[in-house]
Amino acid sequence: MSQNISIIIPAFNEEEGIAGVIKDIKNNLVDAEYSYEIIVVDDASEDRTREVAQKEGAILIRHEQNRGYGASIKSGIEGSKGEFIAIMDGDGSYTGKDLLNLTKFIQDSDMVIGARTKKGIKQSPLRKIDKFFLTLLASYLVEAKIADLNSGLRIMRREKLNRFLKILPNKFSFTATATIAFLNSNLKVTYIPIDYNKRRGRSKIRPVYDTLNFIQLIIRTVIYFNPLKIFIPVSISLFLTAIMVFLYSYFFTPKVMDITIIILMLFSMQLLAIGMVADLIIRKMG
Repeated sequence: MSQNISIIIPAFNEEEGIAGVIKDIKNNLVDAEYSYEIIVVDDASEDRTREVAQKEGAILIRHEQNRGYGASIKSGIEGSKGEFIAIMDGDGSYTGKDLLNLTKFIQDSDMVIGARTKKGIKQSPLRKIDKFFLTLLASYLVEAKIADLNSGLRIMRREKLNRFLKILPNKFSFTATATIAFLNSNLKVTYIPIDYNKRRGRSKIRPVYDTLNFIQLIIRTVIYFNPLKIFIPVSISLFLTAIMVFLYSYFFTPKVMDITIIILMLFSMQLLAIGMVADLIIRKMG
């Protein structure tokens, strides 16, 4: 039977969890409708991740230098054979049972995301606030409700995913960018509630840096697909600011701030023009 699903596990110093993850996948997918392969991409780990993964029978791809979460997934995709690409973290936070459940929906979807929306899922208050505002921003920009923006458990059609590989980043924002790319292209994304366990080993997330990086990537990805969604609100904001400066200076200062007003209005019109040109280019390329 051909291998239909390639399960890619990006791993950096996941010695504590990787064996359990591989065993969990095998135990749950033993009677699955699809055949599968398990690929562990060792991103230059400094522990025994590679040895443990090989011992458990996974296909191993190794980076000699640490290249990042997204780069590991890309390496896994390049070395895989499946019609569908599944990704799953190597820290034990996701379960093989939920992965099996996601396979039931892949024939009717382009991407199936394991959404961490079940009651009782434990996350730090900072992560919850961070996730809420990032998801709110992304949902507004793509004009679609996003149940989980950057879940590390999902299955995607290879042919659809290949369309976006060149714009997907090499770091942790790979999953968030992929979600936005699929939604902006009107591909079908399905969210399935899953469990989310406490990870084994040390987290690699850097809250402030990764949050700022996520915001940057969200905006960049939306500009790539729908630039007017960014340029029009910014242009209108600058125009309204110019009007407010005019009213304030007219009524409350000795002199109207004409130079400031002119600069704001010109900048507003320039941004709008840039956005319209970018939108025309994208539509022509599409």
